[in-house]
Amino acid sequence: MATQKQPNLDSVTTINKDGSHFKLHPSDVQGPFTLWRRIVGYALIVLYAALPWIPINGYPALFLDTAQRRFHVLGITLAVQDLWLLFFLISGLGFSLFFITALLGRVWCGWACPYTVFLDHVFRRIERLVEGDAQARRKLDAAPKSPQKTTKRIIKHSLFLLCSTLIAHIFVSYFISLENLYLYMQESPGEHAVSFGVVAFLTIVLYFCFAWFREQFCIVMCPYGRIQSALSDDDTMVIGYDTHRGNPPGKPKDPNAGDCIDCRRCVQVCPTGIDIRNGLQMECIGCAACIDACDAIMTKLKRPTGLVRYDSHNGLEQKKKRVIRPRILVYALMMMLGATVLSLTLYNKARSFSAQVNKMRGVTYQMDKAGVRNVYQIHLFNKRNQDSTFDIRLVDAPEWIQTTGTTENIVLKPLEEKTYTLVVTAPAEHYKGKFNFTLQVQSRIDESTVDNEVRFLGPSPRLYRKSLEKPEK
Repeated sequence: MATQKQPNLDSVTTINKDGSHFKLHPSDVQGPFTLWRRIVGYALIVLYAALPWIPINGYPALFLDTAQRRFHVLGITLAVQDLWLLFFLISGLGFSLFFITALLGRVWCGWACPYTVFLDHVFRRIERLVEGDAQARRKLDAAPKSPQKTTKRIIKHSLFLLCSTLIAHIFVSYFISLENLYLYMQESPGEHAVSFGVVAFLTIVLYFCFAWFREQFCIVMCPYGRIQSALSDDDTMVIGYDTHRGNPPGKPKDPNAGDCIDCRRCVQVCPTGIDIRNGLQMECIGCAACIDACDAIMTKLKRPTGLVRYDSHNGLEQKKKRVIRPRILVYALMMMLGATVLSLTLYNKARSFSAQVNKMRGVTYQMDKAGVRNVYQIHLFNKRNQDSTFDIRLVDAPEWIQTTGTTENIVLKPLEEKTYTLVVTAPAEHYKGKFNFTLQVQSRIDESTVDNEVRFLGPSPRLYRKSLEKPEK
């Protein structure tokens, strides 16, 4: 079995000299950061599993219905033409991550990243439950094949495969709903080959990552660790080791040694195998396991805690610290801008229906002796999961205006969308030129309305009167 090399800044601890993967067995740790991290992790897992079960307005809280091209998000139904909102969603989330990274470092990686959450709070928990603590797992790796070792490995990997399958099924339920997922599971895989293939593929990928690849994904594949250096500065909050207080490491009774006793407890609990005493490293995910481990040792030695702590580089170097700085302000401004635009747009999209009015293409207006006509197309989309009735009325329009087309008792089925044509006529004797009015669509279920400001177009009154005087051919 390959032996673990001393963590250093020149190479990755979990990659052996021959390029093979050195399997880490982080020791378990207890402490306030670990406790809160587990609470956050399990809360996120519960949220992930619960969203398809929570009904809002008749649909799951998060249901990306690709078959019908409808996307239901927390009671808001969006159509394909609303996908432009993804720009503000992605940009807002991106600048939020920039802001959090510049302020708190890689807190996302250690506390909320789905990969870390499932790896640390599900799969490593299963491994500890089946095979024991870190020392017992290392002994089991080194032990020859035996019925006991084979049994433990079969149980562990069976549970890994089961959890991977559950995660994959929940993920697919976001796109086909739990109800359809349950129906698909009772039928032949060939009946729903795409859904079955996605579940099988995700299960294999998740099992591979969580059973073998593990922290290598964060170190080798995830780009976030590499871009954090461009997002952070010397005032960014990170997990660091206080060299002024800790060095040189030595025995507890050595009067010339620092507070660090070189117990290597911080290395033993690190999920990526680094030594935090070497300084900030790309592999550090900000999980705070080393803080709880070191604080426990300091407490036993009756020394102040915080030898390893959350602090900025300037704080660890005992320099002046700043929280508000230019990059924080820029990231915060961009984050709030994206969030504001997205919130206002979603607020408008949160109605139970949408109504969009457009002029008929090709013809600006029509005129004859009866009057001037404008043709409008009204596109209605019923976002409810029940039949809805709508009425169309003209608001702030002249009393003499005339309409032709369906304006009342318009019934749409659940998630149905239709386009209706409305002809608005200004009689010849009343026409006085262009004017504005509002086309209002009202739902009879909740009496909510959507208003569209409309411009009635036509010739100048003088030219229109002149055209009426011409004799017909």
